[in-house]
Amino acid sequence: MQATAASVTAGSTNYRRTQLVALVTLRTLVGWHFFYEGLAKIVNPYWTSAGYLAESKWWFSKLFVSLAANPTPLGVVDFVNKWGLLLIGLGLLLGCLTRVATVGGMVLLFLYYIAAPPFVGLSYGIPAEGAYLVVNKVLIELAALWVLLVFPTGRIIGLDRLIFWNRASGDTLRLAEDTR
Repeated sequence: MQATAASVTAGSTNYRRTQLVALVTLRTLVGWHFFYEGLAKIVNPYWTSAGYLAESKWWFSKLFVSLAANPTPLGVVDFVNKWGLLLIGLGLLLGCLTRVATVGGMVLLFLYYIAAPPFVGLSYGIPAEGAYLVVNKVLIELAALWVLLVFPTGRIIGLDRLIFWNRASGDTLRLAEDTR
């Protein structure tokens, strides 16, 4: 067999270069989306999640609507939402604590999804960007984060490589020839 492409190895993770580029690109794009959404909410003094929560439908609608109606829990939800988005985005962009950022992003997106699922018979006052049936952009981004959780890249390209570097284990970055 002829060596056709270089692969990247760190610890027990072995990716071809194109796979690594694709995964890091996905991580960067999702990270930018989270970061920008958080930043946009932080710099807007009038932003609140009250409208989104008040429009909630499905199983947990009573909880979400009650959060929107009470200023104290709403303030906590808004704070956690804004800063959570920003920090998750930074973690993904920088490859820093990527597992924590990925799981945090998945939890946040899951909460968005169950608050306003795109199911038949449910309509919302806030217009959607498209016509969705079960699968919407929130669910797709959640699936993208799942891929990033399963194929972590932060310890190869990211600050996790510096944070979790272990000289004794021989966790180093090296290029190897792919034998496929």
